[in-house]
Amino acid sequence: MIREISHESLSKSDLFIDAIYLGGKQKNLGAEVLSKLFSVGNAGGFRVVIRSKKVAYVVLYSSGGDIDWPDNLDRETGIYTYYGDNKTPGRDLHDTKNGGNTYLRTWFEYLHNEMRNQIPPIFIFEKVKGRDMRYLGLAVPGSALLEPTEDLVALWRTKDSQRFLNYRSKFTILDIPVISRAWLNDLENEITDSKNTPQAFKDWRDKGLYKPLESKPTTEVREKSEQLPEDKSGMAIIKKIHAHFPEDRATMFESCAARIFQMVEPENIVEIDVTRATRDGGRDAVGKFRIGVEPTYITSDFALEAKCWEPDKGCGVKATNRLISRLRHRQFGVFVTTSYVSKQAYSEIVDDQHPVLILAARDIVAILKKNGLSSLEKVNDWLVSNWP
Repeated sequence: MIREISHESLSKSDLFIDAIYLGGKQKNLGAEVLSKLFSVGNAGGFRVVIRSKKVAYVVLYSSGGDIDWPDNLDRETGIYTYYGDNKTPGRDLHDTKNGGNTYLRTWFEYLHNEMRNQIPPIFIFEKVKGRDMRYLGLAVPGSALLEPTEDLVALWRTKDSQRFLNYRSKFTILDIPVISRAWLNDLENEITDSKNTPQAFKDWRDKGLYKPLESKPTTEVREKSEQLPEDKSGMAIIKKIHAHFPEDRATMFESCAARIFQMVEPENIVEIDVTRATRDGGRDAVGKFRIGVEPTYITSDFALEAKCWEPDKGCGVKATNRLISRLRHRQFGVFVTTSYVSKQAYSEIVDDQHPVLILAARDIVAILKKNGLSSLEKVNDWLVSNWP
């Protein structure tokens, strides 16, 4: 059962992981949540609390609705991706209204120079619906899984034919199930270290130890609804891809599917070859996946099957078994479809522990968005440019 905190209780409430903090019934900013939970303003995604000319703590809020800048939490690794606040052309990377990108640059500089005690606690929230907010956790810059060159990156984007830069930052959500109101009060009163400070935050600040809140999924077999896009824009993208490869061009989708898989880990998919129908036992593509770093890395062979099917036409056992039956010793499989995998076929893959990665319609949309193809227009241009 999801924990919900009433609007009337916000000012006294603790922070509980994944709890929903309810907005008020007013039709104005009085219904806002974050300004009742903290001493922050009632607008903006980047809200900083200053005490004695120093940042006491920060609240980051994401609506989750910006398709060009898809803030997101990877619950399995505990890594939160947050995009900066320079989202329109015409300004310098750090010339933003709330100074968010300047703060990001400063905090990651502190991180890389072992000055973690200068970095404030960062509380992450996301929009649920209306004024309601979900608390995702206490975040700190960087991750034990990332190199220093990967945790804060300036990305080029284009809007209205103008190019501009914005940050993509990576944070770790620490394994702290509850943030006490007592600690929030300490932060308000400029008490940086007390008995109320969470141990996981102390360990990171004092020793640089990351203890991420990792959450493995309990359900491995995804339902149809979990494999199809969850919104109209995502479904429009999938339908565009499907329409671009009609039956007489269906084999061209194999190249598209291979490209989509490459986007998942471009540095580690070191080789991929779209096969001919008369070669390699009917597999649509084969390749090599790199594990490790130079010069001691190894590679694992994979085979890819591509199905450009209508979103409502699920892929059954016959379709998935075609890939499984062609996997060679020590190979893994990748099944890419603009539709979904039926419950029976999905269950057999999971129950029999076949080494097969399923990239269904929703996954395709997520991969494209992560790689900057976040709108129907951008996806259409990508398709036309690569598969005219």
